[in-house]
Amino acid sequence: MAVQETGAGSRTGGHGGGCTCGDCPHGVRAGHRNAVAEFLRRRDEFAAGQGLPAAVAHSASASRQWVSEALTQSAEDVAERSRAEGDAWLHRLWVRTACTVWAAVVLLLLGQAFTAIGTGWTAARTAALLAALLVAAALTIASRYHRARGGVLAPVIGEDNRLSTSRAVAAAWVLFIAYAVLLLAGRLAVASTPDERDAIVSGLDLARGAGAVVVLAVVCAIAVLVRRVVGVRVLNRRLQKVRADRPRAADLLTDDSGRGTFADIQYVVISAVALLFAAVRLARRPDQLPDLPWGLAVVVLVSAATYVAGKYADGGRPVILSVVRAREAGDLDAPIRTGDDIEIRGAGFVPPGAQGADRLARMVVRIGAVHVHVPLVPVAGGFSNPSDTRLTVPVPAEVEPGRAAVQVVTAAGVETDPYDIDVTD
Repeated sequence: MAVQETGAGSRTGGHGGGCTCGDCPHGVRAGHRNAVAEFLRRRDEFAAGQGLPAAVAHSASASRQWVSEALTQSAEDVAERSRAEGDAWLHRLWVRTACTVWAAVVLLLLGQAFTAIGTGWTAARTAALLAALLVAAALTIASRYHRARGGVLAPVIGEDNRLSTSRAVAAAWVLFIAYAVLLLAGRLAVASTPDERDAIVSGLDLARGAGAVVVLAVVCAIAVLVRRVVGVRVLNRRLQKVRADRPRAADLLTDDSGRGTFADIQYVVISAVALLFAAVRLARRPDQLPDLPWGLAVVVLVSAATYVAGKYADGGRPVILSVVRAREAGDLDAPIRTGDDIEIRGAGFVPPGAQGADRLARMVVRIGAVHVHVPLVPVAGGFSNPSDTRLTVPVPAEVEPGRAAVQVVTAAGVETDPYDIDVTD
């Protein structure tokens, strides 16, 4: 289940869940925590068989329906407050990203100062610092402009409100190459002799920076290709995507459900290692583009190909494998009748990232022309129904006896192929 207890609902200082001071982060954070705590309390209470009204306690089906409706309303309140907290978090993030950028400039200045001890300050150090200042200023302006979308991180946040691995890797290489070119431009501006200027200009020759340029071209192309691949697969119902409440750093290494994926991890790690190597080469030879060795460049290309292949392999359409009559202990074997519970077995019913109660409550089973909402059945720590491989729903009296097609509509809006069952009187 995506909703986790924070255990910090009481540590909110002078603000409460009903804070009225505008978009104060303390108010939305406290409201979300209080809603989560209330939802978990009610879920565990219902799982223990407590809190049921006397009017529905005598009927198992009525109790299940009442509990499901109560939990759905509570989960929707949690989801609404979670989205509000995510929006407030994004508005605050632009300041943090800008501070991080300028902290990196300060670290560069300190590193330049320490390494200059004994060797003296050089024109290359001045050019490197000026290039960093220009990049930081540009990022700060962009962060301010996109302050409602996370500041500097806005270009690497995908349409599903998660950090995109392919865009983050491409953005890192673009910033590095831009910084390297600005560094060479600064060196050229302060060069005093024609020979020195010619040497700096020749440092931009493709023969010297071919490896870095090829890697830059490939990672940028992959960022565009992956966006296209994901979009087409979603439209063709081959991939289920559920929007996240807010982006997280872990999105770079995990799938939509928060589990680490090999394709993403290896792409980030190898790209980071290659980028670090290129940065060291630039620091050692600030008069030319970093000459990334072809062996390392090929390693990055293989890593990128693995990442793209992983994107093609991800996902899949939900499928119904079988539908059987749900049978409790002591029941006689019988065909499916109206009023009975049916158990739908298959795969892919719960998309990655849709484990929250509000999204589980969106699941619908179409039986003939009747739409049946899948009831939430709480257990300690989560829900027993629905699950990724099994759903249990009642057959309403509105379903006509005879042949009826069963389809599952997931929280992502993707429906399965129809599966025919026979309903008797």
